[in-house]
Amino acid sequence: MAPQRTTTTGATAVPALGDVPAPRRGGAPGKRRLVVVGNGMAGARTLEELLERGGGELFDITVFGDEPYGNYNRIMLSHVLAGEDDEEGIVLNPREWYSDNGIDLRCGVRVTSVDVHAKEVVDATGATTAYDVLVLATGSSPRIPPMDGVRRPDGSLLPGVQGFRGLDDTRQLLADARAHRRAVVVGGGLLGLEAAYGLREHGLEVTVVHSAAHLMNQQLDAAGGAVLRRSIEGLGVTVLTGTRTTAVTGDERATGVVLTDGTHVPADVVVLTAGITPNAELALRAGLTVERAVVVDDQMRCVDTGLAEGAAGVGGAAGGAPDGVYAVGECVQHRGVVYGLVAPLWEQATVLADVLTGADPRAEYHGSRTCTKLKVAGVDVAAMGLSEPERAEDELIVFSESSKGVYQSVVVRDGRLVGATLVGDVRRTPVLQQAFDRQLPLPEERLRLLFDLGAAGEEQGAAELPDDAQVCNCNGVSKGAITGAVAGGCTSVKGVMDATRAGKGCGSCKGLVGQLVELAADGALVEDPSVHWYVPGVPLRKHELVAAIREQHLTSVSAVFAALAPGGEHDAKSTMGLTSLLRTLWPDEFVDERGGRFINDRVHANIQRDGTFSVVPQMKGGVTTPEQLRKIADVAEKYEVGMIKVTGGQRIDLLGIRKEDLPAVWADLGMPSGYAYGKSMRTVKTCVGTDFCRFGLGDSTQLGIDMESRFQGLETPAKLKMAVVGCPRNCAEAYVKDVGVVAVGSGRWEVYVGGAAGASVRKGDLLATVSSPAEVMTVTGRFVQLYREWGNWLERTYDFVPRMGLERLQAVLLEDSDGLVAELDAALEESVGAYRDPWAEGAEPRTPGQFRTALPLVPLPLVPSRPTGAPGGLQADAHSSSAAVPVAAEPVPAGADA
Repeated sequence: MAPQRTTTTGATAVPALGDVPAPRRGGAPGKRRLVVVGNGMAGARTLEELLERGGGELFDITVFGDEPYGNYNRIMLSHVLAGEDDEEGIVLNPREWYSDNGIDLRCGVRVTSVDVHAKEVVDATGATTAYDVLVLATGSSPRIPPMDGVRRPDGSLLPGVQGFRGLDDTRQLLADARAHRRAVVVGGGLLGLEAAYGLREHGLEVTVVHSAAHLMNQQLDAAGGAVLRRSIEGLGVTVLTGTRTTAVTGDERATGVVLTDGTHVPADVVVLTAGITPNAELALRAGLTVERAVVVDDQMRCVDTGLAEGAAGVGGAAGGAPDGVYAVGECVQHRGVVYGLVAPLWEQATVLADVLTGADPRAEYHGSRTCTKLKVAGVDVAAMGLSEPERAEDELIVFSESSKGVYQSVVVRDGRLVGATLVGDVRRTPVLQQAFDRQLPLPEERLRLLFDLGAAGEEQGAAELPDDAQVCNCNGVSKGAITGAVAGGCTSVKGVMDATRAGKGCGSCKGLVGQLVELAADGALVEDPSVHWYVPGVPLRKHELVAAIREQHLTSVSAVFAALAPGGEHDAKSTMGLTSLLRTLWPDEFVDERGGRFINDRVHANIQRDGTFSVVPQMKGGVTTPEQLRKIADVAEKYEVGMIKVTGGQRIDLLGIRKEDLPAVWADLGMPSGYAYGKSMRTVKTCVGTDFCRFGLGDSTQLGIDMESRFQGLETPAKLKMAVVGCPRNCAEAYVKDVGVVAVGSGRWEVYVGGAAGASVRKGDLLATVSSPAEVMTVTGRFVQLYREWGNWLERTYDFVPRMGLERLQAVLLEDSDGLVAELDAALEESVGAYRDPWAEGAEPRTPGQFRTALPLVPLPLVPSRPTGAPGGLQADAHSSSAAVPVAAEPVPAGADA
């Protein structure tokens, strides 16, 4: 049965759940308390749908999330692992979105129990939160297959063994990919193959172990699985099917897995992707009915244990439903089915929002006909319905071109499409999906289902789709909605995607969306100018923005918004980028509005997932002294530092420091900040140079120290890392730094720019060969200043350099083709002269509450930094990544600096 919502024509929208009573425990007058447990894709989508229906006026909303982040697209984690996207690119709702909509977001706070009779939840901090309406959106967790050795005696997973479900899992896999060389992925479904592909992209030897006879057996038939296997093996991944892992080997860390036949497969990393388990424990302890998952009725209401047997299998409200308790997403079982795809979750969220807000009190969810269309390890795959015939009278039409990685099949029953499988070539998916969803009559010549015999091609196929054809499965967007957006004034692909959400899920439909927009625009397709704006809230390119700021002498973020933003409106997503830019333009005159900074920049330390901070003292060139090491050891003991870590940048990292202890830690260390937290010049890594190394051609150590002394703390569009090596053996990895300097003999040095060795790997381009350390300093300074002035916000040099072009950079910096060299030198000198050690604020805090403990955090209004001010726009910079990710939110005392 196709998904549907029952609506009543002409029905008047009424508040959900009867009359609106007085608020519970301190809520706003006239509002009900809505608590959402789970801040994943289902929970956040429910909030979006509620707000679209005026739910913000009906409810005081509190959201709990286990992860210390805002909401992100979990589907796209595989792209982050493969280096095709970064963390910022998959954020759906940054933390500012919650505060802008009046939502109390409690990130990193787990709910431990629910009392459905007292109507309250208790979280891990011991706090109690009352509710009138409760929505459980607790999602799912990786299933741990029954294997010996997978857990340690305390129940935790053996180091080296992990799932692949969240951002932390992805970060750990990226770290493992840099440190190890062999991986085993347990499970050859969609997620397992994506993990294998991502790890293989980082150069690891990867083996996939799958218990079924062929890959993706839940979606593909044996022939389709065989074609997919050939493509996966073509990537260099070893595939083992028809076997399973029985044990993980290793004492302190995983060293491999054992298969059913006793074979040992060596591995440093074991990734568990053998299915998921709905997170239903909270509901079970609350007395709700749990079978495979949390049982709900057609209006997403939960059911009390032992009451209304079979209620979840019929339409309407269940007689045993507890008052005001609902569930949505992967934790839900509806009519006996548990869905692991995103499209059914969106449909459930739409129905629940209709019910809760009263937009359609009779809305019902009747299940989903699912279609999977994804790129699996670089291979396009689409599947819907049956993968192979089940009855003797079923028709099977197959086309296979295995040498090209193409396999297509359709299953027809009684003249209707009941299944389709496409591997390698999925262009017919929209047509097949319409036939599948709407059970349309099929052509007598069945081959036309797979081929446009004599037709004009793919674009004509898109044009012939009916208006109610669903284009974006993830967000339920039809062709009519897309063409309607164009008719309504959207003439760019980005504009249509923003207006309709099409392409904002897995992204597999972006090509079709682009075709439909182009067809609907009828030649009037334009590029959305906002893609070129420096920040989203000010409609100017960077050079235009800089010119306006200079001309009007705007020295604060608030002044920029007032003068240049449409309507003078503040835009939370723009504050950090503007702060960085203004600090570059006005080194001495910049008015510091603390709400415009990342939380890391506000307290000059790197926030961690548990709300503590990381402190990295400066060690120029990676050189230290016994005295500094003693101080670090004393501080670590005195403040009970959780971990002491030697970083990849040749520094010592002290992790687990409480916010209120930061000033005392800095005072006891007596060392400057190492800038491991900022969008700034971070470190200069060096080798031992000529003092001790027999291969040294230049004094790299001293040059590195000199460079770090000169460029320390310089604000840049994104983090900036440097390295200096004394010979081309490259012991300090200079070739893959933002700026890398290499001694090549006879007093000469090569200066490389735009290198990368993170999720993206790129050898830097040779900018210049110079004859002295002084010339290195000059060329490097000019490049850094040009990057500061011309680089886009959060654009790393490995994107900036190719965008500008090496010849253009050489002409500007070495030949002074634009007459800018003198200005670059002067601007850099001004910024260098304005340097102040930020840890000095420990003795004289910029605001009274700057180092007051106030976690979890909440964003507050943007105000200038002065004793009466209050901060705002908090955002954390992930510890080992350039990506800005949201952090926990909770009310803080008035005037406190979180």
